[in-house]
Amino acid sequence: MPIHFPAAGMQVGIVLFLVGLQTGQIAWSQVLGDAAEMDRLRVKAEDAIGNDDPDGAALSMGRAALLAKQLAKKYRDDPASARFYQAAEPLFRSQEHGYRAMALFRRAGGQLPASSGVCGSLALAQGSVHQALSLLVPPPEESVPTVFLERAKGLRETADDWVIVVASMITDYQCP
Repeated sequence: MPIHFPAAGMQVGIVLFLVGLQTGQIAWSQVLGDAAEMDRLRVKAEDAIGNDDPDGAALSMGRAALLAKQLAKKYRDDPASARFYQAAEPLFRSQEHGYRAMALFRRAGGQLPASSGVCGSLALAQGSVHQALSLLVPPPEESVPTVFLERAKGLRETADDWVIVVASMITDYQCP
């Protein structure tokens, strides 16, 4: 005949509840928002390019661009946030195209002048970075939060640097 201990079952239930609560808090704290994931992908792309992996860098920047586009749609009711993410998306696409051009050039054997596919990717990169620069003009409103002004300034500096990088790649790869 089995013996039941209701108090022991209750203790087990409380322990399971507390463990579940703590696990839930840990899981909640580990959940990354889309903006944090976008930043993580940018860092991952920088690491990949530093490790001589332009394919991996292009993939990460493509994902970051996709997240920027989703965030621009998500924050369309907040003009400062929407504008920031709308500018980030073409910049990230430009970097994706530039990294893809590096990978294509390497796969083609590194022979100069570069193939039309490499030069086409660089042309896309150049067009996208100019689109990003046009969107990164500071807004005239004084109501823009300082956080977004600082982030937009950093994005603008990145875009300015990227213009130089793309131009030098076009010259180095002897693209028309």
